Amino acid sequence: MSLSPNSQPTPLPIDLSTRQIAYFSMEIALSKALPTYSGGLGMLAGDTLRSAADTGAPMVAVSLCHRKGYFQQHLDAAGQQTESDVIWNPETLPAADQSIVITMQGRDVMVRAWRFDVVGVSGHLIPVFLLDTDVEGNNPWDRTLTDKLYGGDNYYRLCQEAVLGLGGIHLLHAMGCRPEVHHMNEGHAALLTIGLLENRLAPAPLNTATEADVEAIKQQCVFTTHTPVPAGHDKFGTDQMVAVLGHERSSILERFGCLHNGLMNMTYLALRFSRYVNGVAMQHGKVSQQMFPEYHVHSITNGVHAATWLSQPFQQLLDKEIPEWRHDNQYLRSVYGIDPAVITATHAEGKQRLFTTVKQRTGISLDPTILTLGFARRVATYKRASLLFHSPERLEAIAEKLGGLQILFAGKAHPADTAGKGLIRDVFASAAKAESSKLRILYLENYDWDLGEQLTNGVDVWLNTPLRPYEASGTSGMKAALNGVPSLSVLDGWWIEGCAENVTGWAIADADNEAAEADHLYTQLENAVAPLYADRAAWSRMQQHCIAMNGTFFNTHRMLGQYVSNAYFPRSASVAASDQVVVDDEANQTVLA
Repeated sequence: MSLSPNSQPTPLPIDLSTRQIAYFSMEIALSKALPTYSGGLGMLAGDTLRSAADTGAPMVAVSLCHRKGYFQQHLDAAGQQTESDVIWNPETLPAADQSIVITMQGRDVMVRAWRFDVVGVSGHLIPVFLLDTDVEGNNPWDRTLTDKLYGGDNYYRLCQEAVLGLGGIHLLHAMGCRPEVHHMNEGHAALLTIGLLENRLAPAPLNTATEADVEAIKQQCVFTTHTPVPAGHDKFGTDQMVAVLGHERSSILERFGCLHNGLMNMTYLALRFSRYVNGVAMQHGKVSQQMFPEYHVHSITNGVHAATWLSQPFQQLLDKEIPEWRHDNQYLRSVYGIDPAVITATHAEGKQRLFTTVKQRTGISLDPTILTLGFARRVATYKRASLLFHSPERLEAIAEKLGGLQILFAGKAHPADTAGKGLIRDVFASAAKAESSKLRILYLENYDWDLGEQLTNGVDVWLNTPLRPYEASGTSGMKAALNGVPSLSVLDGWWIEGCAENVTGWAIADADNEAAEADHLYTQLENAVAPLYADRAAWSRMQQHCIAMNGTFFNTHRMLGQYVSNAYFPRSASVAASDQVVVDDEANQTVLA
């Protein structure tokens, strides 16, 4: 598959010297036409930048261009997943006016960048620089380093992370951008700290670094960790570290305590060089604190960009009734002034659009009057996509009792995740075995931005069944809530904060075994969810609560504001008055005085 992104015009000149925050992320969802993301991490990054543009934040962002994307998913009749590249041509974007050379693997690698501008509601721009090593003159293998998101082996991954961190810092400095704050969105970008150290010491060699130099770099860095799952923390052997980074950088990493259990650990590198560290939900902050007891871990709960994830019918309704919502999501609370029946009718438009897409993709017509559950996310064993099928007979009995139940699944497993692929086949098998004509289960192929948007816009209930405490946050349920969709979820991640029982949704009780959890899931579905769905007035009121209560908090406008005031430029005696955050009321933008 090949994509042609919408070409951007010649970019407006931007004085990068005024950009005080640099945001680094291995993946960023910038546009539906650009395959520069794989899932939740990239979506969060993109939503963060969209809110930064809306609020006038002095930010610049860095990622890789990923010429062959993540992958397009293909599913056969049994649910067996195969993959193909999603090729796009970054040359359709404007080029940055600088390229740089970094030394890695004992040779020089040239890095150039393409610029994508995220444009805010008031016209403010956040420039995003997508690094690219497919440059004439580079070693042929080096030219592939920015091809595949999360592709290749560990050596390839370390080379990619060196390009992101080292290349990103040196490129920003070459363009005259020297931010005060460098935000690492996960540990992939942690080598930017070594790039900062190199620039601080130049022309002196890196091995002259002192603890005072490390402390100076630390004051410039913020780190967000996103997962308690061990596989989510990149680790590399010391032989790979030396081969890619060289002896001098490797000795610095070892000397300043960035190795863990004999391995180069990107999370520990980021922790060591950051003055502020946070998890992405209240509970995740506590879990991370237990994982890294020698560091102080804060928490800033994730959000989503409301204007990106609200359906068009809801945007039109809100523009008419609450026009201030676009620059200040707290105005979503005023949805209480809208007739609940109007909210239900607006959600129904999103449901119909989703069902039209399902019919186009599968040939199957769904009934918009029947309760429809949605379950869509990256497929990993801890997310337990098959918990709903723990007792197929009971699920079928519930569907019969309700007069019908429709369940829509979607999600990609990493190409190397054999267990995750097995979960997809399990869902297909469960769907095939269903004997009740009242139970309809569909797995939709190639979960991406567009399908995720339609699912969160259109289903009636968002289902989430992770194994506690491995759901760091989760954002799909937040997107659903914005569209009046309650969640039925395990109390983990964001849902601990978002669940008001029988008001914004329902909790699946934590239990000692999976059978007990499944039993409570069925009980909630049968005795709480279904009766409320049958009461139109009560259901409309719940949809209203979801938007008013969860939409006003679980958004990236609020989240970014917390990063600015708590992490980037904390209000304390040690922070200069010039770093205090003020609000430009005329432009409705958050700026720095």
